[in-house]
Amino acid sequence: MDSLFADLHIHTKHSDGFLSPEECVKKARMAGIATISITDHDTTGGIQSAIKEGAKRGIEVIPGIELSAQAKNSNEKEIHILGYYINWEDKHFQEKLKLFRQAREKRACLILEKLKKIGIILDEKRLFETAGIGFIGRLHFAKLMVEQHVVEYTQDAFNKYLGDGKPAYVPKLRLSPEEAIKMILKVGGIPVVAHPNFGNINRRSIKSLVKAGLKGIEVFHPSSSAEKIGTFKKLASDLGLLITGGSDFHGLEEKNFVKLGSIKIPYSSVVELKKYKNELDSNRTGIFAVS
Repeated sequence: MDSLFADLHIHTKHSDGFLSPEECVKKARMAGIATISITDHDTTGGIQSAIKEGAKRGIEVIPGIELSAQAKNSNEKEIHILGYYINWEDKHFQEKLKLFRQAREKRACLILEKLKKIGIILDEKRLFETAGIGFIGRLHFAKLMVEQHVVEYTQDAFNKYLGDGKPAYVPKLRLSPEEAIKMILKVGGIPVVAHPNFGNINRRSIKSLVKAGLKGIEVFHPSSSAEKIGTFKKLASDLGLLITGGSDFHGLEEKNFVKLGSIKIPYSSVVELKKYKNELDSNRTGIFAVS
């Protein structure tokens, strides 16, 4: 077990990734990863096919999701909440996710309008082709802006046009962090704060989220320095939180975008997640084997 590794933060073409769930599983196999989690934004559309492909290739797939949140009446950066081992087929859960995806469609239209006002006309047909079966997110806009030579790299698109406070920025529908955590808990999931380095997360804010039901911290992420990793590990230990990590893979072959498996966490973290999930489901037989 000491030689097994996991990558618990992966996006597919069902949200703002650019590879299919099956392709992500194949990449995990090539990278020597034993366990992955599909954590698309606001959708679980890629989970079933990933599990099916994983069964063929000997890759364990944890059903997951990533929800965007921001404290109400706050100017702070948004906080993302990951949910692991969610009962993703829950009807009410899916109805709520549908509302988020519909809001994203409206947001995409507003971004197009803002870009037109500053003289950037994107090929809308190509934009929809780029998004494929998923919703249109800012990363799809950024990729198309590279294709049309508006910018050199996708990150340039965020820095100049799509990022917070930039000319084409449109906020998306967000929950409060407490609502996101509750939503995950309601479907038997384990809520974990994602890439805390991005959200101005500190001990005080984490303690507040723990009161709301937070169960873990994504300690290992490409954005976190060795110093930050040490800080978040200590915080997790002090507060009795689970430790997770992942590459936040989106499938882009470009500088500044990491490869699947570039962040490898020990399988022992997966074992701890399973133990906690089985505790949650203690009224039934433990369904996730920990051996």
